[in-house]
Amino acid sequence: MKQKKLWVTAAILICSLTEISYGLTSCKKANTQEDYPVQQVTSEELIRTSQSWDGVDLPDYLQGRPELVAVKYVFPAGQKLGWHHHPVMNYGVLMQGELTIIGQDGKEKTVHEGEAVVEMVNTIHHGENRGTKPVILYMFYLSQKNLPLAVQHPEIPLE
Repeated sequence: MKQKKLWVTAAILICSLTEISYGLTSCKKANTQEDYPVQQVTSEELIRTSQSWDGVDLPDYLQGRPELVAVKYVFPAGQKLGWHHHPVMNYGVLMQGELTIIGQDGKEKTVHEGEAVVEMVNTIHHGENRGTKPVILYMFYLSQKNLPLAVQHPEIPLE
């Protein structure tokens, strides 16, 4: 009788472990196949150009060792940047809001959320956030050590 109980207990234990093991395997398969479908990497080219936003050809690369600089700018709603120029090439992606860039000649470009922009080089301009939310802009500069990213022109008044 004692030996029969032992065999029955062993059989129940083996069946239970088999059921648990099968259940865990099924759950694991369900989670990986249904809950986490395989996603593909995607890419979208935002811009490819040899001109700044105003249609002017970009200058040749600087000679010497490059210095690449990435900057995140946040411009509050209603904020105007002073007149300035960039002695180096730069481009960026507007992550939030709308930014209007105005050249000294009066030419304007409004950059919208998700758009890329190539800035003017050695041409005086300024930017304005005419919208109601902050502008978040990531800019990438192709510079060299000790070169300024922008040169301010405080002598030119903003309207």
